[in-house]
Amino acid sequence: MSSSSTPAPDKVGSFDDLNLPAALSSAIADLGFTIPSQIQSQAVPVLLAGRDLVGVAQTGTGKTAAFGLPLLAAVDPAIGAVQAIVLAPTRELAMQVADAISSFATHLPGLDVLAVYGGAPYLPQQRALARGAQVVVGTPGRVIDHLERGTLKLDQVRFLVLDEADEMLRMGFAEEVDKVLERVPSSRQVALFSATMPPAIRRVAEQHLVNPVEVTVARQSSTVTTVRQTYSVVPHRHKAGALARVLAVTEADAAIVFVRTRGAAEELGSALVEKGVSAAYISGDVAQGEREKIVERLRSGALDVLVATDVAARGLDVDRIGLVVNVDVPREPETYVHRVGRTGRAGREGIALTFVTPAEQPRLRQIERTIRTQLVQVEIPSPAQVSAHRVRTLLARVPERAAKGRLDVYRGALDAYLAEHPDQGSDDLLLALLALAVGDEGPEPRTGDDLDDALARAHLPAERTRHREDDDQPRERRRTNTHIAGGPPRWRVAVGHRDGVQPGALVGALTGEGGLTGKDVGKIDIFGSFSLVDIPGGLTPAAIERLSRTRVAGRPLHIRLDQGPRPGHGASRGTYAPAPHRR
Repeated sequence: MSSSSTPAPDKVGSFDDLNLPAALSSAIADLGFTIPSQIQSQAVPVLLAGRDLVGVAQTGTGKTAAFGLPLLAAVDPAIGAVQAIVLAPTRELAMQVADAISSFATHLPGLDVLAVYGGAPYLPQQRALARGAQVVVGTPGRVIDHLERGTLKLDQVRFLVLDEADEMLRMGFAEEVDKVLERVPSSRQVALFSATMPPAIRRVAEQHLVNPVEVTVARQSSTVTTVRQTYSVVPHRHKAGALARVLAVTEADAAIVFVRTRGAAEELGSALVEKGVSAAYISGDVAQGEREKIVERLRSGALDVLVATDVAARGLDVDRIGLVVNVDVPREPETYVHRVGRTGRAGREGIALTFVTPAEQPRLRQIERTIRTQLVQVEIPSPAQVSAHRVRTLLARVPERAAKGRLDVYRGALDAYLAEHPDQGSDDLLLALLALAVGDEGPEPRTGDDLDDALARAHLPAERTRHREDDDQPRERRRTNTHIAGGPPRWRVAVGHRDGVQPGALVGALTGEGGLTGKDVGKIDIFGSFSLVDIPGGLTPAAIERLSRTRVAGRPLHIRLDQGPRPGHGASRGTYAPAPHRR
């Protein structure tokens, strides 16, 4: 196999110039695609011609369509066997890519796209494979699991994609990638996409691709200057509640809320409707006719909030949108740029708000470096602020309502109530009526795991995670107390002070990827090159596997049950050497 590359063809002007099959042309027209991106205009003709391809491109440049459209052109919906497979480094990306390809296949009846990834039960995936899914998008580990179980057959694969190949190799999936490439027929077509081209990726291309065409695209890195860009630190499980509060106090005419997957769009959109928000959702599998009706309602003012995936929001241009909310930090800066561009149109000012879990803050810093703009941190509105805003809005309507008259119908009920409650003060009565009018039923007991407590924990400085009395103890005594025999299980993670890690980031990772709640995480001790965390209830094997690959402060956690210090380390047996400094 040769590694020599051939220059890509010149860019084309429109999707009509790509000569896609009619069913795919109809699908992209439904999605609002008009002009192909740089990677699409260069890669699609190469892949349609049956050539192997190496693409140097970021997520957010349109590369999913660049390989997804030719992939679908190579698949026969009449054959109930896996004919195309896409490998992605993370379950989030696998779900996102599967959703996008599904949206491109809306005019291909009988074609099924299946996402397979760790952390999800095997049986539904196994059943979908048995029913004859033609396209599989999966993480390397879960794909190998299905191969070893015999539930996934690759003997009819025609098209294989390695998405974010550099990330897969960095995460230690080189062996799994090789196994998959060795199991597919030699006649298959391969598209390899990577943000960078280190020697390891070059070796993969030389070994597994045949005379590939190489294309490289540049980043998009500028955002709209009329948009005020902000972020808030919000734990994952409380994002829906935080969003409801933000929408309750916004002055924007309309808002668009971005999520990664169609499932998240449906779940969040339904949750907002249940809370009384004028909201709807669109994703790649919403029919074009329904999508057009929803967008028209948004333009006319009949709808105020739209929850959407990136694919579904293509071509969406509504001047009323004054607020964009990223429920998740976009995987790539280019995606952030595209999302933020949905507001601040026609010279109007807009606001962009991104929810960031403690573990996602390094990704936010990467976005800031790319767009050369520092986002402003803002606080999520408190219940009191939400109620106050609703009261102000209500009181602003009083003069107009008073002028319309017909208020006497309420006087009898008011007089009867005052007669029955002679001790009720008029001020208290008016305030209680206002509270009820805006849905404020009064304070409820704090559970220790509600939104406000979670927001407070997410902003805790490191020193508050340690016992205050430890600071008054001698150095040797502090060392001994870091590991107490018979105490709760301690877990060691491979990030510490030198990585700039904060306790909030560790809590965010454990709750976001480990399936824990804030109450499940105990004391945290941060040392120079590692940290120790008390998790009284322990972790499942699946959670350990996910957390080991989770990155905090730019480094994988590599979590494991702590066994005490290695020989020769620490001041004495059973103690830990303290960090170079304490925070």
